[in-house]
Amino acid sequence: MTAKAIIIGAPRSGSGKTSVTIGLLRAFARRGVKVRGIKTGPDYIDPGFHAVATGTPGLNLDSWAMQPALLHHLLTQQADGADLLLIESAMGLFDGIAVSDNRTGSAADLARLFHIPILLVLDVSGQSQTAAAMAHGFAHYDPAVKMAAVVLNRAGSERHRTLCTDAIEKIGLPVAGCVMRDPSLTLPERHLGLVQASEHPEIDAHIERLADTMERAIDLDALLALATPIDLAEGSVEAGIAPPGQRIALAEDAAFTFLYPHLKRQWREAGAEILPFSPLADEAPDASCDICWVPGGYPELFAGQLAAASRFKASLAQFSQTKPVHGECGGYMVLGEALEDANGVTHAMTALLSHATSFAKRKMNLGYRQAKIAETGPLGQAGDVLRGHEFHYASVIDAGTDQPFAEITDGLGKPLGPSGGRRGLVSGTFFHAIAKA
Repeated sequence: MTAKAIIIGAPRSGSGKTSVTIGLLRAFARRGVKVRGIKTGPDYIDPGFHAVATGTPGLNLDSWAMQPALLHHLLTQQADGADLLLIESAMGLFDGIAVSDNRTGSAADLARLFHIPILLVLDVSGQSQTAAAMAHGFAHYDPAVKMAAVVLNRAGSERHRTLCTDAIEKIGLPVAGCVMRDPSLTLPERHLGLVQASEHPEIDAHIERLADTMERAIDLDALLALATPIDLAEGSVEAGIAPPGQRIALAEDAAFTFLYPHLKRQWREAGAEILPFSPLADEAPDASCDICWVPGGYPELFAGQLAAASRFKASLAQFSQTKPVHGECGGYMVLGEALEDANGVTHAMTALLSHATSFAKRKMNLGYRQAKIAETGPLGQAGDVLRGHEFHYASVIDAGTDQPFAEITDGLGKPLGPSGGRRGLVSGTFFHAIAKA
């Protein structure tokens, strides 16, 4: 049977989509429903929570970075063997960049492309009947995006719930449930979003509490009935990023966690073997590997520990003499000469590239990016164009003397200049690659 799906959307970030999604994933899983999670847009953290809630890998689907054929392929894979897919929207449901052809990056694009209905999460704190005006706007903004039902979030009392519910149901939208205000349901945050699931000290107990709450607050049978079979077509991995090597040494620990699930799966399915190692534990990349990949994460929180990891630094330098090393975002920071932490203390990094970065001089860099590779290397041939994003607060305080890794533009094609650096077999950039353009 074809899996059913529903998109969990909201007017804005902070409405409670993630808590509702995680709780519903676990609640359905406890009932024996084969449920899986998907996150729209560029987000490393929420798929980790989805994976813990369901015991199955998470997935990102990004309508700007991924061509439609790749979206179809990845959605088909995630739906294989599943009864239900819960797709969590990034930001507001319709938020994206101003481009045509359903490539804005918004969750609404996926609703149109796959004919998936929306469960609208409305944070009703500070309002009552006005919530109906919000719901009415969502129901009529785009006829191709169907609102299936509303879930009220953060209601303050039964009277508050009744006022909101009655007003919304008068405009013809069902209210599938109401989550009462409860600060204990909030997940901890830091500078790049939620604290990762792997770092939450009592993550399973927290997810169980969320599931208990959603079971009490939301009619799960009604919600399952509102989900619709997915409209799937034949997909392709042609626009996927090929494995950078057949044996990949992958830096993986609390400082380096940001590798998209779809990339890891694609690389393995293409025959690559991934061998993790921990720089924080002062481990060396496996010398039998033919590339070392240092992904993004939170090296700024562990700068002193990384600076003291002498075996890691020496072995990486030796590895780079004969084999490629590539760093993304946090990995790029560690490949430089120095990293200044939030307290203004400078720590010596690997110095495989000549730049220096600072987390003390913080400036948010956020947005879609398109990168044209300068020279043939781990991510493709010279001139290949990749789509991805940047999201970091660190700044380059010394650009160094290396050649650029790529020329980048923003999501609308505006040139942003050179990105990253390359020297010998070492390359790095703040750009996170998602797929081929």
